[in-house]
Amino acid sequence: MASPITSIQRKQATPEQQQTEKLDELQALIAEQQQSLNKILELTSELDKAGVLDAANAMLKGKDELAGIAVTQASREPMTNLINNLLNTAGLLTSLNPEVTANLKNSITHGIEEAELYKGNGDKVSILQVMTALNDPHINRAVKYGLDFLKGMGKGLES
Repeated sequence: MASPITSIQRKQATPEQQQTEKLDELQALIAEQQQSLNKILELTSELDKAGVLDAANAMLKGKDELAGIAVTQASREPMTNLINNLLNTAGLLTSLNPEVTANLKNSITHGIEEAELYKGNGDKVSILQVMTALNDPHINRAVKYGLDFLKGMGKGLES
């Protein structure tokens, strides 16, 4: 009968064998992904020809200086005004009913189209024509809307 196993000897690969094994795995992976690697190499070649890689490299090397310039530019008054105005405009748009703004957009579009039809005649408008035009229900509705808007805006300006 055979003698019992009392110790297990782990087979240690030499550094050369480990390196060879890793190279074999890498070679197999490259063979599997050949098409993808070719696309990546083609992409980087085109980026290099266009100078994008040089620009990106320069930006990375000068990232601290670039960040300082960006912060300086962003903290200038015109830029902070722009940011504040964008935030206020976004707040305005989120507070409005989308149906109302859609209706207003459509009304403005129709108004512009109508104005384009009559813009080239060069006729002067008399006071009598303005007064007569107020009898037109469409014009009257728009004038009333504008007056109501101005009234509401005036109330808002009080506070």
